[in-house]
Amino acid sequence: EVRHSGALLLALDSRCQFTESFTNTHTMAPPTKAKKANVFVVDCSKPVEDKIMDISSFETFLAERIKVGGKAGALGDVVSVAADKTKVTVTSDAPMSKRYLKYLTKKFLKKHNVRDWLRVIASNKDRSVYELRYFNIADQEDEEA
Repeated sequence: EVRHSGALLLALDSRCQFTESFTNTHTMAPPTKAKKANVFVVDCSKPVEDKIMDISSFETFLAERIKVGGKAGALGDVVSVAADKTKVTVTSDAPMSKRYLKYLTKKFLKKHNVRDWLRVIASNKDRSVYELRYFNIADQEDEEA
């Protein structure tokens, strides 16, 4: 009698003794995946050009608020936050969701009382980029008139 249970094959021979043999389904070990860093960008070009928002304060806000291992502000070597003139780049070696960055961005906008005019939208060109855009207030006024 032969039973197949996963990768272990049990056989009962004529002397009523179990003999075990392992079947190797893979000839080689599967290749190990290199950890890919998550890179997220928040494009703040429109509010920065209009001087509504300060990019350096947004960078420090993210550095203080991003949680790593349940502790806010303890980024270590795992997460880095960098800013240029109009963009903030967050690079994470640990798993981090893009949605978390959107949440923190909205929190920053609310804190600075510009959440009523700005919204956070995923870019059409690149899915790892968020853009800050103005609400289309002019379109709503045209519809009301």
